[in-house]
Amino acid sequence: MENKSAVGRIHSTESFGAADGPGVRYIIFMQGCDMRCRYCHNPDTWDKFSGTEISAEQALKQAMRYRSYWKKGGGITVSGGEPLLQIDFLTELFRLAKAENISTCIDTAGQPFTREEPFFSKFQELMKYTDLLLLDIKEIAPERHKLVTGHANTNILDMARYLSDIGKPVWIRHVLVPGLSDFDEDIDELRKFLDTLGNVERVEILPYHTLGKFKWDELGIKYPLEGVEPPSEERIVNAKKRLGIL
Repeated sequence: MENKSAVGRIHSTESFGAADGPGVRYIIFMQGCDMRCRYCHNPDTWDKFSGTEISAEQALKQAMRYRSYWKKGGGITVSGGEPLLQIDFLTELFRLAKAENISTCIDTAGQPFTREEPFFSKFQELMKYTDLLLLDIKEIAPERHKLVTGHANTNILDMARYLSDIGKPVWIRHVLVPGLSDFDEDIDELRKFLDTLGNVERVEILPYHTLGKFKWDELGIKYPLEGVEPPSEERIVNAKKRLGIL
């Protein structure tokens, strides 16, 4: 494992997050992501070599300035980008956080997961200090997942199964995009898959929005979903019913 000098690259932080885990959370957005989701609202986090370098100790010290606001149930969530790309930093940060009895949460799409070494042993170590994962399953159908993200989902679903096997709590998230990830048959398949897991504490539908489009424009990248509107309330309700949320 890395020592206390573990350094990560972060994009930004949010002091009072209320939507990324239980309670009020301090959110650290990591820099770097290999996925290229067509609706990504943080394309400025893709580049692995930009962002601000910070040690795990420094990151925890900054977070703890806001500890009085967390009260019962709050804590630290690490999001992205993709946090698992910086697993050494993440593990060290969470190890230090748990020593302070702080709740730890990872917001991840699971794309770096593999049972191959050295990643798998590092992931097992990380799980010792992780209380909850927010796992974003972009699409259950392999070919559509690749269309949405540029990557297969086999390893991501394997990660979900592994987390179930070790009893690690997860919240499952699915971004609902008309014509891209809003298909009744796929949502039904997602429900069947989730029913095989024993660790799912919550399932959330996140309706697609265009609030991040301006970032694509600023970066000079053509926005792939030009003209796609957010899902109707009817489709949102439909997805929630099929996933057993309603």
